[in-house]
Amino acid sequence: MTDTVFVLNGPNLNLLGTREPEIYGSDTLADIEVMLGEKARELGLEIDFRQTNHEGVLVDWLHEARSTGAKAVLLNAAAYTHTSIALLDAIKAIELPLIEVHLSDPATREAFRHISYVGMGAVDEVKGLGARGYAVALEKAAAL
Repeated sequence: MTDTVFVLNGPNLNLLGTREPEIYGSDTLADIEVMLGEKARELGLEIDFRQTNHEGVLVDWLHEARSTGAKAVLLNAAAYTHTSIALLDAIKAIELPLIEVHLSDPATREAFRHISYVGMGAVDEVKGLGARGYAVALEKAAAL
């Protein structure tokens, strides 16, 4: 096992900062990556930070986290959280601790966001804390 935590981000998160800032905040994904890199150094961790709009790529990256011996995975699967049994199957298959991350709190939003397939395989979740939620999730990963 390494001290690397994979931080995987799903669809439309590349638009953070401009996409519905009243829900997701004004921080860009690049801002979050910089902030999280600083937090990782404080915790003695490395992060591998990625974003894709494609479900299968997220599955491939989960497999890669396993094959490289990652310490943990932080996953903000965005809309795939509520639709992807493929992600749930991959989370179970990799046998790594995975922490679900959401900028907003899906439980307070539309009914279709209340189901989390990712959460069914996650060891923990951080939601509704905005960009700071990533740092909280990394602290949780460090404690594993």
